[in-house]
Amino acid sequence: MLDLFIQIRIVDIIDIVLVAALLYTLYRLLKGTGAISIFIGIVAIFLLWQLVNALQMELLSSILGAFVNVGFIALIVIFQPEIRRFLFTIGTQTKNGNIKTFKILRKKRKGVSLDTAALCSACQSMSNIKQGALIVLTRDNTLTDIVLSGVSINAEISKPLIENIFFKNSPLHDGAMIITDNRIVAARCILPVTNNSEIPGHYGLRHRAAVGVSENNDCIVLVVSEETGSISLVKAGNITTLDPETMEEKLVEEMKR
Repeated sequence: MLDLFIQIRIVDIIDIVLVAALLYTLYRLLKGTGAISIFIGIVAIFLLWQLVNALQMELLSSILGAFVNVGFIALIVIFQPEIRRFLFTIGTQTKNGNIKTFKILRKKRKGVSLDTAALCSACQSMSNIKQGALIVLTRDNTLTDIVLSGVSINAEISKPLIENIFFKNSPLHDGAMIITDNRIVAARCILPVTNNSEIPGHYGLRHRAAVGVSENNDCIVLVVSEETGSISLVKAGNITTLDPETMEEKLVEEMKR
């Protein structure tokens, strides 16, 4: 036993710590989703496989090994949303709720200044009459796949246009508006809904869709509640209620980051 302990190298300890950190990160990503049970089952089978290998039980080891090897492709299909979220986490740093891509991999797009005055004025007007709205402001990611799910607009931002799009009888009011480089590129876009079970129950489908798209994309989402008229800013999966007096200042600050 003493000889076995002495043979443990610093590299082995680092290896164990890194594997533990990887498993913990995967657990955090899957926590609260239905995939957590599958993840725990996979870890249990893998540990059993390693134990069987150590005991040199060749028949059972080959069966479990075949299951692990063949099941790898199936896992990619089952965990597709979680794998995407995990890879997105690796490629970004999350600090105080702000997503910052590694500078070496990040290519800043040259966009024009956002017309925050018209945008905030439209949101406040819709808030006053409790007219629901869901507006996605892209940053480094133009969300091409989401834009293609909606109706192309390609128009400059204006208060009347935003209000008309989200008017209850408008054919484009249902879904999200995507704004890129101070232009409304599309409306009636379909957003992914979050599976986060920790979101308070009083938030509706608009807020859950805003959280869903901001979890895996570098964007800011504005939500006007149809029930309360409140205006929320959603970024990196975090919801913040905006004060109408400081809304524009807050939006300008967030878009600069």
